[in-house]
Amino acid sequence: PDGEVAEGTGAIRRAWLTGATERYAHGILGDRIEASGVGIERADGKFLYFELGENSVFEDRRARLVDFDGDGVDEIVVVKTYLNAGATLAVLEAGDEALELVAEAEPIGQSNRWLNPAGAGDFDGDGRTEVAYVETPHIGGTLKLYEYGNRKLTADGAARGFSNHAIGSREQSQAAVVDWNGDGIVDLLVPDARRQELRVVTFAGGKFTELERISNPQRIVTAVLPARFGQSDRTVVVYGLADGTLVAVSPSSNP
Repeated sequence: PDGEVAEGTGAIRRAWLTGATERYAHGILGDRIEASGVGIERADGKFLYFELGENSVFEDRRARLVDFDGDGVDEIVVVKTYLNAGATLAVLEAGDEALELVAEAEPIGQSNRWLNPAGAGDFDGDGRTEVAYVETPHIGGTLKLYEYGNRKLTADGAARGFSNHAIGSREQSQAAVVDWNGDGIVDLLVPDARRQELRVVTFAGGKFTELERISNPQRIVTAVLPARFGQSDRTVVVYGLADGTLVAVSPSSNP
């Protein structure tokens, strides 16, 4: 009931989660209802659907569209959770007649363990798009990168000490993807494990580096979003704190 519809401009125009189910009672996103399937609308007007088996759910609110290989045809990225093995990141592709789940990362390995996507981009500058997520954001979260190719997800980097979600919240966008230091490689802005500091990190050249750490007097409770004011090209990221304060930050500035 709280699902979102992703909008695309390529071969897939819309993607969404389907099939409400209560077969997994984790409730990490605020209720016991999860999704059992994914639907898309293609640019030619055709609808395609995929349905999971009884041993898993999509523990998510959105099906993300990511063109990993730049061919103009998006893949669909979603959090899949096994009832007995916890969450994993899954990738689906659209064929002529059906949606197919073609790749997934290794599940966390324990029930009631979840991950939250943080964004997609070429984070290490190798010319290939990675997807980033925080594994177990409520208990010592680890930021992980995965690269997709040849119908396989391959681990491509990791660092500890992050959280981009609060237990029971429907807000899944507490991370931003921007080129913070102007080197032509996109960076990640993700809250620390307490969600009170915003960590600006890069994986440029395959090496994890923290570029900046922005302190806040209260916890971050809203989405973390890139913004533009007027005609300026200045990089600005905005978010809200628990006391209602709206924060806008740019490189080398603290609120």
